Amino acid sequence: MSSDSFDADRWRNGILDQVEFERIAASFAAFHQEFASLFGRKEARQRSEQYLRGLLVQQTDRRNAENVSEAVDGATPRSLQRFLTESPWSDEPVIDRLQAYVSRLLNSPDGVFVLDETGFPKKGKKSVGVARQYCGTLGKVANCQLGVFVAYVSEQGHALVDKRLYLPREWTDDPDRCRAVDIPETVDYQSITELGLSMLHQVRTAGYLMGRWVTADEAYGKVPTFRDALDADEWLYVLEVPCSQPIFAQPVKTQVPAWSGRGRKPTKLRLVDGEPGPQAVEAMAASLTAEDWQLLTVAEGAQGPRTYLFAVQRVWESREGLPGRECWLVLRRNPDGSEPKYYLSNAPVDTPLLTLAQVGAKRWPIETEFQMEKNETGLDEYEVRSWQGWHHHITMALLAGIFLLSLQQEWGEKDAPSDSAASQPCAARTAPAANLDSSGIAALARRHSVAERTI
Repeated sequence: MSSDSFDADRWRNGILDQVEFERIAASFAAFHQEFASLFGRKEARQRSEQYLRGLLVQQTDRRNAENVSEAVDGATPRSLQRFLTESPWSDEPVIDRLQAYVSRLLNSPDGVFVLDETGFPKKGKKSVGVARQYCGTLGKVANCQLGVFVAYVSEQGHALVDKRLYLPREWTDDPDRCRAVDIPETVDYQSITELGLSMLHQVRTAGYLMGRWVTADEAYGKVPTFRDALDADEWLYVLEVPCSQPIFAQPVKTQVPAWSGRGRKPTKLRLVDGEPGPQAVEAMAASLTAEDWQLLTVAEGAQGPRTYLFAVQRVWESREGLPGRECWLVLRRNPDGSEPKYYLSNAPVDTPLLTLAQVGAKRWPIETEFQMEKNETGLDEYEVRSWQGWHHHITMALLAGIFLLSLQQEWGEKDAPSDSAASQPCAARTAPAANLDSSGIAALARRHSVAERTI
């Protein structure tokens, strides 16, 4: 929608004529049509449209089946609940087409894939995958489900493009408990890093989204097997690691100790006597001088440039106290020296520091996506317990997020409503909607717009 066909002031004031209204409804209809065939029969296609519309327009209450049905004409709580828990449509083809759709909006050869998990606090023990585990949403150990997600980030924006539900061993080791929530017998225990690798494999196999870079926080970066798997699959990574991560600051010699003639012959490598052992990355940072640090801007944000001090060193991984492969150690801190961050990267030796810094900085959008989709598309507002119910709801919430992204790009930031529009009364929040209420959707799209762009 171009600026010459859209009255931004009328939009901000919540005043829309029928033509503008119909344009929004047409955008939604066209978007849903891209995916409709994947839901199967006519009734399931209809329920998918109703549920997706309800996630977008229902803002006052939790977006469970009951509340969504009240916001959408023709829907009932039972019909929407059946769509989530009983309808046989598969979420995997929907995710595949979602990625194809995102490629039209965001694709870039420099695209970055971001892995992270988010918690969904729950009561009781019957919801699939629920357990006492660390919940980042609450910042503590709590009763929750854990979803692992991959986001795609480029200069054009960012979006969540796949998901996995983490099942703790207390679930996978209990077949009866798994059967009670319809977990397929083929599903075995996988760590969060293994789930992340499976999504990266899927996205590469699908082939829609461009990019070779992966970034993630220290929960992934600290796992050597995860780094090895990325390297073996020819991904380039910039992964955060904890301050205690051991590395070698210089090449060291190893050898198998000479046999004394008694006992078993030694077979394992050891450091040669006198060679320095590994050190923590924070010790490496402490040894640097002021001249080793560079002030770099990695993004333009709503509050101004995102600028940090960076340093970089070639180091060697420490594997069980012995040197591993050579890699980059990237160090970051605020200009005042606070909040240090540490990253390992397998990027080629001639990779500029600015590139490494920018890739690492592209982890923040997935946090933005979690917040937006929980607030605006009901990502965490479900009342289903089964394996299928969780995957169906999360997939629909991701679709809703992609629709908001498409609107933001269609309208452009110039035409999108101001933040004040969110406080304007809108029919979608107070009455059933036979069609999309464009004022409500507009406010959502504005909040979904790209607030910061990497440079």
